[in-house]
Amino acid sequence: MSLEKRTVVITGAGGSISSFLARKLGDVGYNLALLDLHPEKLSALAESLGLPDNNTFFRAVDLLDPVDTKTAAGEIISKYGRIDVLLHLVGGWRGGNTLLQTSPDDLKFHINRHIWSSFNITQAFVPYLINNHRGRVIMISSPIATRPSAGAGIYAIGKSGQEALMRTLSQELVHTGVTANLLQVKSIDINRQKISSPSPEVTFKTTPEEIWSAIMFLISDEAGAINGANIPLYGSY
Repeated sequence: MSLEKRTVVITGAGGSISSFLARKLGDVGYNLALLDLHPEKLSALAESLGLPDNNTFFRAVDLLDPVDTKTAAGEIISKYGRIDVLLHLVGGWRGGNTLLQTSPDDLKFHINRHIWSSFNITQAFVPYLINNHRGRVIMISSPIATRPSAGAGIYAIGKSGQEALMRTLSQELVHTGVTANLLQVKSIDINRQKISSPSPEVTFKTTPEEIWSAIMFLISDEAGAINGANIPLYGSY
């Protein structure tokens, strides 16, 4: 299938890394379906991208609402006819307290952001990928999921749940032509500090370009045999 006819869905599209990836994917000819909870972020993104309406789809969606999420997926199919890549980039952080000091609301925040949103988009979008007999699901996680640090426990709980979901999904997708893989990032270097001001303290950071390169390989035909991987993009720290 020609590149320009493939459709990529990006959740959390109003974020910095999501906006960067949307621009890069649009430049190489993908149809874009850009979802975010906040309409104002989508409006700003639409203006900054400046892409033709026939190649872009913007929708505010509550990924904690399974009905709204499935409705959004159906609308994307109505516009483009297919979905080929799902980039789930919803993030968020609350932390800094010990587990004994953490509020239940902060734990709920991470469970919602990292587990429930991942579960809902999986149910809403993956069936369309399976129907294609080809597709890619990619989410971003953190090494903290398997190596929690003091004060980051609730984030680790959310991310470890997301990783368990993706590992399970990858096994359930065997022989479908669809793959599910994780990129592990400790800190996204939006300002490219490790390039402009390199030092041992910032070597673990991951630039947008490094994330872009990893995603472009995973969504290529040559990466069809990679499934269930948890790829570290942070060196060591």
